[in-house]
Parts: sequence; C-alpha cells; structure tokens
Amino acid sequence: MIDIKLLRENPEKVKENCKIRNVKIDIDLLLQLDSEKRKLITEFEALRAEQNKKSKTKPDEKEILEMRKIKEEIKKDEEKLKETEEKFRNLFMAVPNFTHPDVPIGGEEDYKVVFTKGKPPKFDFTPKDHEAIMVEKDLIDFERGAKVAGNKFYFTKNALVFLNQALINYGISIVSKHGFTIMETPDLAKDEILAGIGFNPRGPETQIYSVEKSDLSLIGTAEITIGGYHANEVLDLSNGPKKYAALSHCFRTEAGTYGRLSKGLYRVHQFTKLEMFVFCKPEDSEKYHEEILNIEKEIVDGLKLPYRVIDAASGDLGGPAYRRFDVEAWMAMKGEKGDYGEITSCSNCTDYQARRLNIRYKKKDGTIDFIHTLNGTAVVLSRFPLAIIENYQQKDGSINVPTVLQKYIKIKKIK
Repeated sequence: MIDIKLLRENPEKVKENCKIRNVKIDIDLLLQLDSEKRKLITEFEALRAEQNKKSKTKPDEKEILEMRKIKEEIKKDEEKLKETEEKFRNLFMAVPNFTHPDVPIGGEEDYKVVFTKGKPPKFDFTPKDHEAIMVEKDLIDFERGAKVAGNKFYFTKNALVFLNQALINYGISIVSKHGFTIMETPDLAKDEILAGIGFNPRGPETQIYSVEKSDLSLIGTAEITIGGYHANEVLDLSNGPKKYAALSHCFRTEAGTYGRLSKGLYRVHQFTKLEMFVFCKPEDSEKYHEEILNIEKEIVDGLKLPYRVIDAASGDLGGPAYRRFDVEAWMAMKGEKGDYGEITSCSNCTDYQARRLNIRYKKKDGTIDFIHTLNGTAVVLSRFPLAIIENYQQKDGSINVPTVLQKYIKIKKIK
C-alpha cells in the first residue's frame, strides 16, 4: 500500500495516478473514512482514559451510573471503529502503487519497445505451433490432463520432461552466479500473505485457487511465498540486499483468458517457475530492477531466442508494480506470421508490498524504514519450452536443443 501521509497531503496526486492506471477508486470517500477513523480513535481513547481514571476510585451511585454509560459508549464506538476501519482498509488496499515517471501512459497495447535482439527464424517450410509438435511427438498430453484434472491441465512426457529439467538447471546456474540464494517454497500460502503481496485470494475476480474451510490458497508465483518470507521482520541490509531465487509450482485459474492465442502451454492452470526476488534499500531498487532484467536477458541470450523487451504501460501494471519490464520471445503460434509473446517479466514494487507485510530495515542512523521489493522470472516451464520448440523446429519434424541445454539433457536433437 502507499504511504498514508501521501494520501492525506496530496490526494490529487493519488487521484491522477489511479486515473492513468485505469483504477476506479473513490479517493474522496477514502479520505472521509480516514477522517472518521481518526476521530473515532480519539473519542475511543478519551473514553478509555476516563474509564480507567474512574476505576481507580471508590465510586458512589452516581459515578457507577456514569461508568455504565461510558462502558456502553465505548462498546458503540468500538463497533463503529471496527466497521469504519474495515471499510477504510478494503478501499485503501485497492489503491495502486505510484508510477515511474518514464512509464508510457495508456492501456495494454500502449507499451514501449526498449530493446530488441535476434531475428525471427525464416523457415523454408510451414512452421507448426508448439501444441501440434508436442502432441505429434508424444511430449505432452492435454486430453488426459483434462480427463484427470480439467481443461488446461496436462501431462509432460518423454524428452519434454528432460528439457524442462535442463531449463531449471540452466536457470539455477545463471542466478547462482549472480549471488541469489536458491530456495524451494511451499505451494500454499496464508491469505494474509497473498493480500500483502497484492493478490486477491478470494472473490469473483481472483486468479487464485483457494482451499475450502481454511485461510490457505495455492500460490500463483513464488513471489508470494518469498515476499512473505520476511514478513514482520527488520532486516540487516548493511552487507547488501537479500536476493533469492525460488523454485515452486504455480497455480492460476486464468479466468476469462481463453482464446486462439492462449492455446497449448501459453496459458495453463499449473506450471513450474524459477522466480527471482530482491529485498533492498529504497535508493537501490532501480539498480536491482536493471540487474534482474539483465539476468533475464542473459538467460534468453544463452538460449538464442529472438526477443524484445517492453516497458509495460501504466494501465497494464499490476497494483504493486511501480514499473514492469516484459521479455517477449518470438513465437510461431502468435498469428499467421508469428509475433512476440511474454516469457518473463520483472517488477519494481518499491515499498508497496513491504508496507502491507511490515518488512523494514535498520538505517545507518539507527532509524527503521520500509525496504523495497523486486521480482522477476528466471525460467518458467510453460512459455520457455513453447518458445524453444517453435523456434528450433526443423523441416524433418525434429527439434534442435539449444547448445546451452545440451550438457543437461545429453542430446542435441529431439527426434
């Protein structure tokens, strides 16, 4: 969440930020609730003080009646305060992070291409999409996945299993080199952690699978579990940031996203992902945002995939993100002539998540302040194999294995 002082001191700035991010929130109502909440807290504390003062003396009959009246007023104020605080919190938690001044303004299609590398392959045959290739080569089974778990679930088979493991090992080798601590995380998290990171764990618009009769939900990314790893802690960043690379399964409902360009592995309900996460000092967050992006580029460069980097537009940013870069690889499945599709993203969330999860650090002068958090995809076992298979397909139906993966998979070609 944003700093409450900024809301109180500069509400017009908050309104303008909500406008460019296409978020409809009644900021005036939020300020009204904030004012009511503070007034009720003052009244409540005054009544408590009066109650405590009178309880220290031996009351006469008149004072007993007064104390009963105060007790009733405290109960009423307590209920009203609880109701007002809940309304305020629900609305305040929906206010998005502020936006980097260089972010392009607009909706999903208003991104800015900031980097391009490699050229799409020129096939001397009609290329197939990854789903057709995988099914033909018995690398994946969507039909039986749907039978067992439902639509958009699948079984990976044969060489694809080895390719996936090679991708994870390759990703781990890269992030380890850059000083990230490797972790595996739980696949479940408490709803309070999901909400703290910025995911809506319940309700009609959620993309999260929740566990019935519990406060747990399946995670959509290890950003959730690693973000919650240091919840309610004061970190020592005197020797540098905390950098983690976490391997986890990811589960997403992907509600309302079906269509021709969501076929195969592009949008699925379950996948495995290696996620980078950084906790750092506020003055360093832009530097580490660039570092995460450069690591993503290094990984894709090694795979020799044609790709571009986009600066996501303001209206396409998730609530926590101050700025987000997406790496998009060329894919044959994206239209008749192919196009770019997202394979990784990295976000600078500044202190937005840290405020919600109460993660702070001790400064040199001994004071405590909120840290900044950043996240980015290293490798994801849905769109990475998709891009490799579509770019490395051959006329004879085989699939070349990228050179950097061959030492892990022990083969040069999937026949």
